[in-house]
Amino acid sequence: MKKIIKIILILFLPILVSTSKTFANEKIKIGLLVPMTGKNSEIGQSIIKSTRLAINKINNSLIEIVPKDTQSNPEGTLKAARDLANLDIKIVIGPVFNNNIAYLDELTEITFLSLTNKNNNSSNNIINAGINATSQINAIKKFIKLNEIKKTIFLTPDVDYKKEIERAITNSKIKIIKNYIYNTDPTKLTKQIEKITNYKTRKQNLEDEILRLEKLNEDNNSSLIEKLKKRDTLGGVKFDSIIIADFDESLKSVTTSLLYTDISPKKKYFITLNQWFDESLLNETSSQPIYFPSINKKNYEEFSKEYFKNFNQYPNQLSFLSFDLVGLVYYLILQNNLIIDEKIFSKKTLFKGKVGIFEIKNNKINHILNFYKVENKTFKKIF
Repeated sequence: MKKIIKIILILFLPILVSTSKTFANEKIKIGLLVPMTGKNSEIGQSIIKSTRLAINKINNSLIEIVPKDTQSNPEGTLKAARDLANLDIKIVIGPVFNNNIAYLDELTEITFLSLTNKNNNSSNNIINAGINATSQINAIKKFIKLNEIKKTIFLTPDVDYKKEIERAITNSKIKIIKNYIYNTDPTKLTKQIEKITNYKTRKQNLEDEILRLEKLNEDNNSSLIEKLKKRDTLGGVKFDSIIIADFDESLKSVTTSLLYTDISPKKKYFITLNQWFDESLLNETSSQPIYFPSINKKNYEEFSKEYFKNFNQYPNQLSFLSFDLVGLVYYLILQNNLIIDEKIFSKKTLFKGKVGIFEIKNNKINHILNFYKVENKTFKKIF
């Protein structure tokens, strides 16, 4: 642990103030590709405001953010990126949406820090900086190890990010019994969960045992029969924990189906992906405790308060990430002797920001996340 602490660069943005006197008078320009018009403009404006907060924290007049409008489409993104290239900008935060990176591999002289959490592009100049599935499953893997959980199953919805989850399972090398792909249609979901949990056999086992004891007609069996009649099933399942790769109402549908099949979070670990502290989970008491990896909650709340104080509105989640990315880029530029090139993200580096710890290596970013549980209507930090 001491060795890890030594290599971690404990670098919150306020600490960057001490390095604000840089070694050159040339402007450090960071591009920003966000939707500034159209239906997604609110997201873009929130990100612009958060980067402004970051610049104020750094307090260096030489650093400048140059925003451009992606218009929420690949063509608009490429045009905006070319405008940044004409300004000799080498590092760009954005774009926001994964489909907008389609043509950015044409601009090999620019490194793009896309805010997407997908990890499926192969372009050397595009780094996905979002909180990807591999980072989340790595945190789950740590939790499983800490609790000596031996048998884990994965439940993945049959949706567009299914392949991303499958890649993350492989990349993280997490040990699972099986990854079950399920249909999110509520009319089909429960039957699928019944099959996964062997519900009908367990229910039949209970009925058979009650019938057997009743046929014996022995007095000392009456109390046991009454206890069995209060149960829903008899017999175990072949897992200790369930990782549910789902969100919002679909996640709640899965946990409800598990409860219906007599799988309780009091006896089996219910684990899911980053829920961004969705407060609706606090009211799902029957599904508690439920565990998930996430960003640092305390820092997120502090950032939200500061953002509200400055702009009289609350930020979106991507704003929190983009706030940290400004500090990360600034730090790496300083570490690279103010030389901005494609090697800046190649060296192994750990950076501690507000979100958590960024792990940079070979032009990839992963996040070392915290871990929480929902229990008794509160979010509790595990690590």
